[in-house]
Amino acid sequence: MTSLAAAWAALAQRIGALGLEQVRVGWCDLHGVLRGKTLVVGSDAQATIAALEEGIGMVGTLLLKDSSEHTVVKVFEPSALASLPGLARFAGAANVQLRADPDSLVALPWAPGTGWLRASAVWDDGTPLALDSREALRAALAALADAGHGLVCGLEVEFHIHRMLDTGLDTGLDDAPDVAAAGRPGAAPTVRHTHPGYRLLSEEHADANDEALAIVRRTALGLGLPLRSLEIELGPSQFEAVFAPMDALAAADGLVLFRSGVRQALRRAGYLASFVCRPPLPHSVASGWHLHQSLVDRGGRNAMAGAGPGGLSPDGASWLAGLLAHAGALAAVSAPSLDGASRFAGSPMTPQAAVWARENRGAMLRVAGHGAATRIENRLGEPMANPYLVMAAQVWAGLDGLQRGLQPPPAVETPYAETPTALRLPPTLAAAIDALDADAVMQRGFGAPLAQLYAVVKRHEIARFEAAEDRAEWSRREYFGRY
Repeated sequence: MTSLAAAWAALAQRIGALGLEQVRVGWCDLHGVLRGKTLVVGSDAQATIAALEEGIGMVGTLLLKDSSEHTVVKVFEPSALASLPGLARFAGAANVQLRADPDSLVALPWAPGTGWLRASAVWDDGTPLALDSREALRAALAALADAGHGLVCGLEVEFHIHRMLDTGLDTGLDDAPDVAAAGRPGAAPTVRHTHPGYRLLSEEHADANDEALAIVRRTALGLGLPLRSLEIELGPSQFEAVFAPMDALAAADGLVLFRSGVRQALRRAGYLASFVCRPPLPHSVASGWHLHQSLVDRGGRNAMAGAGPGGLSPDGASWLAGLLAHAGALAAVSAPSLDGASRFAGSPMTPQAAVWARENRGAMLRVAGHGAATRIENRLGEPMANPYLVMAAQVWAGLDGLQRGLQPPPAVETPYAETPTALRLPPTLAAAIDALDADAVMQRGFGAPLAQLYAVVKRHEIARFEAAEDRAEWSRREYFGRY
């Protein structure tokens, strides 16, 4: 029996042992959202296994959508497809295949009788899709491995939990002549705050939200994620989840599953978990996603610690310099919403320029820890970003720094002061996309199909925002309640 056949056989046994009635086959789209199909197990798990082995068809336009479900490429017009490289096979809304990883099965702790499998999107002949964001990270990590390194990441993810008062499903639908007239996307839920904020790490606020936090805790641990702490953040209804360091690919997988699982589990209990940067409620504080990263050598030992600037090794310093050199392009994938990008123009504890510092949370890059715990914290991200794209971009930027032997400028002590030599971060999403377009390293790393499609998708999103009569309502519908 081949190793793959053994894996499928083991999966069939696990499905039976867990008493699963259905298995969700999940794939992460360009925006970091899980999509997929659900297979009904029935009396014989072998039928489910046969379907998984064969591959599950999925409409290919799911790879070509913006954040509101608009397909941004006209798949029924060959000339439109020809304008972007690598998209010819999507003509006619052609199918792609979901190929599940048989070793990824997890029983969903909030959904009795339901299992989940991670899948990759491929063509019918098994060829990987150049537009698959997880494959982009795998390719970046393979290049890093060829250079003798791996990447370990720790996640600090801020998010909001609100009590739902109304799901929003009735808003606009009852009175509108048809669904299209009600607006697209649909209305966001009506919610209220779960804590008043402005008491950072408040034990009382944590206790008052024990029900919601218990759901988050059980969900994360039930999914096998290394959750270290749950904390009360600064703003109203704002929380933070902190995870132990993981291999970069595992960390990206974990964040995708955490966001989806927490939103589903909390919604069942009447809460809305939101990973958008800034919810449209009074006094809300913008959320960030702080990505801690350490280079490791082939033996898994920290390769960032040394006697150089900030306590970094020569490789660590060059990695840091690479991140600074490509800060504009990193912002395009790290802060992919209009609200997220606006943080760089001035928001509490948010970077404004491509600078670094030792233990200073106002800088874009914060060097922290000592010895084996030495790491760089990148504070660019917003929590709704696609983690595969974010981490792949870190790798391409850092690897460029390693290969060219880049050296970082001196550390700053006042990160918000005007520094003539420092690159200001893009103040808008449009400016960040321009920086991504102009970054040859990122274009080469991601590949033309993915990099160019990402830019087209985001510019389509920006154009719809600029055309909106009520931009605040547009933002509520586009992001809040959906991410």
